[in-house]
Amino acid sequence: MTHPPLRDSTCHRSTLLTRKEAADYLGVKEQTLACWACAGRYRLPFVRIGRLVKYRQQDLDQFILENRIGAEGGHAG
Repeated sequence: MTHPPLRDSTCHRSTLLTRKEAADYLGVKEQTLACWACAGRYRLPFVRIGRLVKYRQQDLDQFILENRIGAEGGHAG
């Protein structure tokens, strides 16, 4: 069974970050991202390419926005 080519124009190779790059971007350790993914602690999408794990920069930006505290639409206490 063949699948049609991916048409999502927001998913370019240049926007895929390694786990290390994503951790640096968020200011956490690589192991923290691995734990979050394993435990399902946060809803932070990632892409698995074989054994590699990649993160889209726009997903990281969305994660940051969704976890803002004290801003309108943010979490309260």
